[in-house]
Amino acid sequence: MRLRLNQMCWVILPALFLVLFFASPALAQGDGSGTVTTESTFKMFFWSGSALGKIVLWILILMSMVTMALVIMYALANRSDNIMPGDTVDHYADLLEEKRFRDAIEFAEMDDTTFGQVMHATLSQASNGYAAMERAIEEQADLLGNKRVRSIELLNVLGAVGPMIGLFGTVYGMIEAFQVIVTKGGQPNPADLADGISTALVTTFWGLIVGIPAVAAAALIRNKIDGNMVEVMVQSEELISQFAPGAKKTAAGGSSSGGGAKPSGPKPQPAAPPKPRPS
Repeated sequence: MRLRLNQMCWVILPALFLVLFFASPALAQGDGSGTVTTESTFKMFFWSGSALGKIVLWILILMSMVTMALVIMYALANRSDNIMPGDTVDHYADLLEEKRFRDAIEFAEMDDTTFGQVMHATLSQASNGYAAMERAIEEQADLLGNKRVRSIELLNVLGAVGPMIGLFGTVYGMIEAFQVIVTKGGQPNPADLADGISTALVTTFWGLIVGIPAVAAAALIRNKIDGNMVEVMVQSEELISQFAPGAKKTAAGGSSSGGGAKPSGPKPQPAAPPKPRPS
Protein backbone atom coordinates (compact mmCIF):
# COMPACT_ATOMS: atom_id res chain seq x y z
CA MET A 1 0.00 0.00 0.00
CA ARG A 2 3.00 2.25 -0.33
CA LEU A 3 2.63 4.96 -2.96
CA ARG A 4 5.61 6.68 -4.55
CA LEU A 5 5.68 10.40 -5.33
CA ASN A 6 5.29 9.93 -9.07
CA GLN A 7 2.33 7.63 -8.50
CA MET A 8 0.76 10.21 -6.18
CA CYS A 9 0.66 12.68 -9.06
CA TRP A 10 -1.46 10.24 -11.07
CA VAL A 11 -3.79 9.98 -8.07
CA ILE A 12 -4.16 13.70 -7.33
CA LEU A 13 -4.84 14.73 -10.94
CA PRO A 14 -7.85 12.39 -11.38
CA ALA A 15 -9.02 13.47 -7.93
CA LEU A 16 -9.02 17.11 -8.99
CA PHE A 17 -10.91 16.15 -12.14
CA LEU A 18 -13.54 14.29 -10.12
CA VAL A 19 -13.99 17.22 -7.75
CA LEU A 20 -14.58 19.59 -10.63
CA PHE A 21 -16.85 17.02 -12.28
CA PHE A 22 -19.11 16.84 -9.23
CA ALA A 23 -19.11 20.62 -8.92
CA SER A 24 -19.72 21.33 -12.64
CA PRO A 25 -23.56 21.04 -12.56
CA ALA A 26 -23.71 23.69 -9.89
CA LEU A 27 -21.09 25.85 -11.57
CA ALA A 28 -22.97 25.92 -14.85
CA GLN A 29 -25.53 28.47 -13.67
CA GLY A 30 -26.56 31.50 -15.61
CA ASP A 31 -26.77 35.11 -14.52
CA GLY A 32 -30.51 35.36 -15.16
CA SER A 33 -30.22 36.21 -18.83
CA GLY A 34 -29.29 32.66 -19.87
CA THR A 35 -25.58 33.45 -20.13
CA VAL A 36 -23.03 31.71 -17.94
CA THR A 37 -20.65 34.14 -16.26
CA THR A 38 -17.41 32.50 -15.21
CA GLU A 39 -16.46 35.25 -12.80
CA SER A 40 -19.72 35.15 -10.89
CA THR A 41 -19.84 31.38 -10.62
CA PHE A 42 -16.23 31.20 -9.51
CA LYS A 43 -16.86 33.83 -6.84
CA MET A 44 -19.99 32.04 -5.68
CA PHE A 45 -18.49 28.56 -5.33
CA PHE A 46 -14.84 29.30 -4.60
CA TRP A 47 -14.62 32.79 -3.07
CA SER A 48 -17.91 33.71 -1.44
CA GLY A 49 -18.83 35.06 1.96
CA SER A 50 -16.73 36.70 4.65
CA ALA A 51 -13.11 35.89 5.53
CA LEU A 52 -14.10 33.02 7.82
CA GLY A 53 -16.50 31.71 5.20
CA LYS A 54 -13.68 31.64 2.63
CA ILE A 55 -11.44 29.75 5.04
CA VAL A 56 -14.11 27.12 5.70
CA LEU A 57 -14.85 26.89 1.99
CA TRP A 58 -11.26 26.23 0.97
CA ILE A 59 -10.73 23.75 3.78
CA LEU A 60 -13.63 21.76 2.35
CA ILE A 61 -12.32 22.05 -1.22
CA LEU A 62 -8.92 20.71 -0.13
CA MET A 63 -10.61 17.95 1.84
CA SER A 64 -12.61 16.95 -1.24
CA MET A 65 -9.40 16.64 -3.25
CA VAL A 66 -7.78 14.53 -0.52
CA THR A 67 -10.89 12.35 -0.35
CA MET A 68 -10.91 11.66 -4.08
CA ALA A 69 -7.16 10.94 -4.04
CA LEU A 70 -7.59 8.45 -1.18
CA VAL A 71 -10.53 6.77 -2.88
CA ILE A 72 -8.47 6.19 -6.02
CA MET A 73 -5.41 5.07 -4.05
CA TYR A 74 -7.29 2.58 -1.86
CA ALA A 75 -9.29 1.24 -4.79
CA LEU A 76 -6.08 0.51 -6.72
CA ALA A 77 -4.27 -0.92 -3.69
CA ASN A 78 -7.09 -3.36 -2.89
CA ARG A 79 -7.59 -4.82 -6.35
CA SER A 80 -7.59 -8.61 -6.55
CA ASP A 81 -4.48 -8.59 -8.75
CA ASN A 82 -2.53 -6.74 -6.06
CA ILE A 83 -3.68 -8.90 -3.17
CA MET A 84 -3.51 -12.29 -4.90
CA PRO A 85 -1.76 -12.19 -8.32
CA GLY A 86 -2.78 -15.11 -10.50
CA ASP A 87 0.74 -15.92 -11.75
CA THR A 88 2.05 -15.99 -8.18
CA VAL A 89 -0.66 -18.44 -7.10
CA ASP A 90 0.17 -20.68 -10.07
CA HIS A 91 3.85 -20.66 -9.14
CA TYR A 92 3.10 -21.73 -5.57
CA ALA A 93 0.92 -24.52 -6.93
CA ASP A 94 3.75 -25.75 -9.21
CA LEU A 95 6.31 -25.71 -6.40
CA LEU A 96 4.10 -27.59 -3.97
CA GLU A 97 3.02 -30.12 -6.57
CA GLU A 98 6.66 -30.89 -7.32
CA LYS A 99 7.44 -31.21 -3.58
CA ARG A 100 9.85 -28.26 -3.74
CA PHE A 101 8.88 -27.05 -0.31
CA ARG A 102 12.14 -25.25 0.44
CA ASP A 103 11.86 -23.28 -2.81
CA ALA A 104 8.25 -22.42 -1.94
CA ILE A 105 9.28 -21.08 1.48
CA GLU A 106 12.13 -19.05 0.00
CA PHE A 107 9.84 -17.59 -2.65
CA ALA A 108 7.25 -16.71 0.04
CA GLU A 109 9.94 -14.85 1.98
CA MET A 110 10.52 -12.57 -1.01
CA ASP A 111 6.84 -12.23 -1.91
CA ASP A 112 5.42 -9.18 -0.11
CA THR A 113 1.90 -9.47 -1.52
CA THR A 114 -0.88 -10.31 0.90
CA PHE A 115 -1.16 -13.83 -0.50
CA GLY A 116 2.60 -14.27 -0.21
CA GLN A 117 2.59 -13.23 3.45
CA VAL A 118 -0.20 -15.69 4.20
CA MET A 119 1.65 -18.49 2.40
CA HIS A 120 4.89 -17.68 4.24
CA ALA A 121 3.16 -17.89 7.62
CA THR A 122 1.45 -21.12 6.53
CA LEU A 123 4.49 -22.93 5.14
CA SER A 124 6.51 -21.94 8.20
CA GLN A 125 4.13 -24.09 10.25
CA ALA A 126 4.48 -27.17 8.04
CA SER A 127 6.64 -28.97 10.61
CA ASN A 128 3.85 -28.60 13.20
CA GLY A 129 1.23 -30.38 11.14
CA TYR A 130 -1.75 -29.61 8.95
CA ALA A 131 -3.88 -28.19 11.78
CA ALA A 132 -1.17 -25.64 12.59
CA MET A 133 -1.01 -24.61 8.94
CA GLU A 134 -4.78 -24.07 8.86
CA ARG A 135 -4.60 -21.90 11.98
CA ALA A 136 -1.78 -19.90 10.42
CA ILE A 137 -3.92 -19.19 7.37
CA GLU A 138 -6.82 -17.92 9.45
CA GLU A 139 -4.70 -15.85 11.83
CA GLN A 140 -2.53 -14.25 9.15
CA ALA A 141 -5.47 -13.56 6.83
CA ASP A 142 -7.41 -11.94 9.68
CA LEU A 143 -4.39 -9.86 10.66
CA LEU A 144 -3.69 -8.60 7.15
CA GLY A 145 -7.39 -8.07 6.38
CA ASN A 146 -7.88 -6.00 9.55
CA LYS A 147 -4.78 -4.00 8.69
CA ARG A 148 -6.21 -3.11 5.30
CA VAL A 149 -9.60 -2.25 6.78
CA ARG A 150 -8.00 0.03 9.38
CA SER A 151 -6.06 1.83 6.65
CA ILE A 152 -9.29 2.96 4.97
CA GLU A 153 -10.79 4.31 8.21
CA LEU A 154 -9.50 7.71 7.15
CA LEU A 155 -12.29 7.76 4.57
CA ASN A 156 -14.88 7.27 7.30
CA VAL A 157 -13.29 10.11 9.28
CA LEU A 158 -13.45 12.42 6.26
CA GLY A 159 -17.00 11.29 5.59
CA ALA A 160 -18.03 12.33 9.09
CA VAL A 161 -15.95 15.49 9.48
CA GLY A 162 -16.61 16.96 6.02
CA PRO A 163 -20.38 17.44 6.42
CA MET A 164 -19.81 18.71 9.98
CA ILE A 165 -17.48 21.42 8.71
CA GLY A 166 -20.06 22.20 6.03
CA LEU A 167 -22.71 22.46 8.74
CA PHE A 168 -20.45 24.85 10.64
CA GLY A 169 -20.32 27.04 7.53
CA THR A 170 -24.09 26.77 7.20
CA VAL A 171 -24.70 27.97 10.75
CA TYR A 172 -22.13 30.74 10.43
CA GLY A 173 -23.63 31.94 7.14
CA MET A 174 -27.13 32.07 8.60
CA ILE A 175 -25.83 34.00 11.61
CA GLU A 176 -24.32 36.51 9.20
CA ALA A 177 -27.60 36.81 7.32
CA PHE A 178 -29.65 37.35 10.48
CA GLN A 179 -27.11 39.86 11.72
CA VAL A 180 -27.67 41.87 8.55
CA ILE A 181 -31.42 41.78 9.18
CA VAL A 182 -30.88 43.13 12.71
CA THR A 183 -28.49 45.82 11.47
CA LYS A 184 -30.95 47.00 8.81
CA GLY A 185 -33.79 47.23 11.28
CA GLY A 186 -35.68 44.24 9.90
CA GLN A 187 -35.93 45.62 6.37
CA PRO A 188 -32.69 44.64 4.62
CA ASN A 189 -32.01 44.79 0.93
CA PRO A 190 -31.98 41.21 -0.46
CA ALA A 191 -28.51 41.86 -1.89
CA ASP A 192 -27.26 42.50 1.65
CA LEU A 193 -28.19 38.94 2.62
CA ALA A 194 -26.35 37.37 -0.31
CA ASP A 195 -22.99 36.85 1.40
CA GLY A 196 -24.40 35.07 4.45
CA ILE A 197 -26.81 32.87 2.52
CA SER A 198 -24.15 32.07 -0.08
CA THR A 199 -21.72 31.02 2.65
CA ALA A 200 -24.37 28.80 4.22
CA LEU A 201 -25.35 27.01 1.02
CA VAL A 202 -21.93 26.71 -0.63
CA THR A 203 -20.23 25.27 2.47
CA THR A 204 -23.07 22.77 2.76
CA PHE A 205 -22.55 21.83 -0.89
CA TRP A 206 -18.81 21.23 -0.47
CA GLY A 207 -19.36 19.36 2.79
CA LEU A 208 -21.56 16.90 0.91
CA ILE A 209 -18.97 16.67 -1.87
CA VAL A 210 -16.55 15.46 0.82
CA GLY A 211 -18.90 13.22 2.78
CA ILE A 212 -20.87 11.29 0.17
CA PRO A 213 -17.94 9.86 -1.84
CA ALA A 214 -15.94 9.13 1.32
CA VAL A 215 -18.67 7.11 3.06
CA ALA A 216 -19.73 5.27 -0.09
CA ALA A 217 -16.17 4.41 -1.12
CA ALA A 218 -15.25 3.22 2.39
CA ALA A 219 -18.14 0.75 2.38
CA LEU A 220 -17.43 -0.53 -1.13
CA ILE A 221 -13.68 -0.90 -0.58
CA ARG A 222 -14.24 -2.68 2.74
CA ASN A 223 -16.53 -5.19 1.04
CA LYS A 224 -13.87 -5.67 -1.63
CA ILE A 225 -11.23 -6.32 1.02
CA ASP A 226 -13.44 -8.87 2.81
CA GLY A 227 -14.12 -10.70 -0.45
CA ASN A 228 -10.45 -10.75 -1.43
CA MET A 229 -9.32 -12.04 1.97
CA VAL A 230 -11.87 -14.85 1.84
CA GLU A 231 -10.51 -15.77 -1.58
CA VAL A 232 -6.96 -15.72 -0.18
CA MET A 233 -7.97 -18.14 2.59
CA VAL A 234 -9.77 -20.48 0.21
CA GLN A 235 -6.88 -20.54 -2.26
CA SER A 236 -4.30 -21.06 0.50
CA GLU A 237 -6.24 -23.97 2.00
CA GLU A 238 -6.54 -25.52 -1.43
CA LEU A 239 -2.77 -25.32 -1.96
CA ILE A 240 -1.94 -27.00 1.36
CA SER A 241 -4.66 -29.63 1.04
CA GLN A 242 -1.99 -32.18 0.04
CA PHE A 243 -0.59 -31.90 3.58
CA ALA A 244 -3.84 -33.16 5.09
CA PRO A 245 -3.58 -36.68 6.64
CA GLY A 246 -6.45 -37.95 4.48
CA ALA A 247 -4.74 -36.73 1.35
CA LYS A 248 -1.57 -38.64 2.24
CA LYS A 249 -3.47 -41.87 2.79
CA THR A 250 -5.31 -41.46 -0.48
CA ALA A 251 -2.08 -40.83 -2.33
CA ALA A 252 -0.47 -43.92 -0.72
CA GLY A 253 -3.47 -46.11 -1.52
CA GLY A 254 -3.51 -44.95 -5.09
CA SER A 255 0.19 -45.82 -5.45
CA SER A 256 -0.23 -49.36 -4.06
CA SER A 257 -3.31 -50.14 -6.12
CA GLY A 258 -1.52 -49.13 -9.24
CA GLY A 259 1.06 -51.90 -8.80
CA GLY A 260 3.90 -49.45 -8.22
CA ALA A 261 3.90 -48.29 -11.81
CA LYS A 262 5.40 -44.89 -12.39
CA PRO A 263 4.24 -42.52 -15.07
CA SER A 264 6.44 -42.46 -18.10
CA GLY A 265 7.68 -39.45 -19.93
CA PRO A 266 10.00 -36.60 -19.04
CA LYS A 267 9.42 -34.59 -15.91
CA PRO A 268 7.89 -31.22 -16.78
CA GLN A 269 10.19 -28.27 -16.27
CA PRO A 270 8.93 -25.70 -13.71
CA ALA A 271 8.05 -22.28 -15.02
CA ALA A 272 10.22 -19.33 -14.12
CA PRO A 273 9.08 -17.76 -10.84
CA PRO A 274 7.07 -14.58 -11.29
CA LYS A 275 8.43 -11.39 -9.86
CA PRO A 276 6.78 -10.68 -6.49
CA ARG A 277 4.47 -7.69 -6.59
CA PRO A 278 4.22 -5.09 -3.86
CA SER A 279 1.03 -5.22 -1.83
